[in-house]
Amino acid sequence: MQADYNESPEAQAFIERMAQEHGFEREALQQLFAQAEKSQTILDAISRPAEKTKSWADYRKIFIKEARIAGGVKFWQANADALARAEQEYGVPAEYIVAIIGVETLYGKITGSYRVIDALSTLAFDYPPRSPFFTRELEQYLLLTREHAQDPLAHKGSYAGAMGYGQFMPSSYRHYAVDFDGDGLPDIWNNLTDAIGSVANYFTTHGWQRDALVTVRARPGATLDNDIVYNQIVAPERTVAHWRAAGLTPIVPLGDDVKALPLKLDGSLGDEYWLGLNNFYVITRYNRSHMYAMAVHQLAEAIARAHSEAGGERE
Repeated sequence: MQADYNESPEAQAFIERMAQEHGFEREALQQLFAQAEKSQTILDAISRPAEKTKSWADYRKIFIKEARIAGGVKFWQANADALARAEQEYGVPAEYIVAIIGVETLYGKITGSYRVIDALSTLAFDYPPRSPFFTRELEQYLLLTREHAQDPLAHKGSYAGAMGYGQFMPSSYRHYAVDFDGDGLPDIWNNLTDAIGSVANYFTTHGWQRDALVTVRARPGATLDNDIVYNQIVAPERTVAHWRAAGLTPIVPLGDDVKALPLKLDGSLGDEYWLGLNNFYVITRYNRSHMYAMAVHQLAEAIARAHSEAGGERE
């Protein structure tokens, strides 16, 4: 529906701030927001994300499937040089870069059909629960389109305003997108090399540890208090020694001083216990959901196995 944002106090306050703080022309912004459209579909979607409405067993089925794994192998084969360079320079394994792009956009096939200006305006001005966040993203979006002389009405993305192969929010674009092919523009919309480098840079900037594990299965003991096993996404603070003493034992050897986050997931065969390590937490910086991070991890592992079985080698 057409939203008369020229009559919206929130939109008018935003326009005034953009003019004062960033030197935008008020009239130009008035004209821009006169063309923005409020979307009830976006408001419906933001209120029921899959991470909050599905069990792990059902959520996993969305992403860990043969077609997505096979697509990941093809994507790896088609972009082997860029992935190898990203792995070497940033320390992020190729399969995790591929898995992020596979989960986010099915390797670029589903990058979003909403105009970014509509998504961000709707959520900034008509979704009070997260208005501050999306107002900041709208600000970042206008800044980046001005910096690159782009039409803010032109870009399309997700219902939340995420863009390109890796679904970067505008603030993430401005902070982490890289010009990985050296042509002068970090292009996450059309340039796969830039998209690959940008995902790797995002992970490394958020603390990805080269050659480190992501997460391991754990065995619950009889003395385990399930109240200690939580799925709140915070940086791991307590050690493997602490969790082992509490009744949660990793099934592979881990140093006692390794910090870990205890997780319990409702899998298809019952409860699953895991210890999420630093790199697991880094994946949640992309999407603050333990199920999202586990889906990326397991898809990455499946793609790596299939890539190896298809004769693929790391460069």
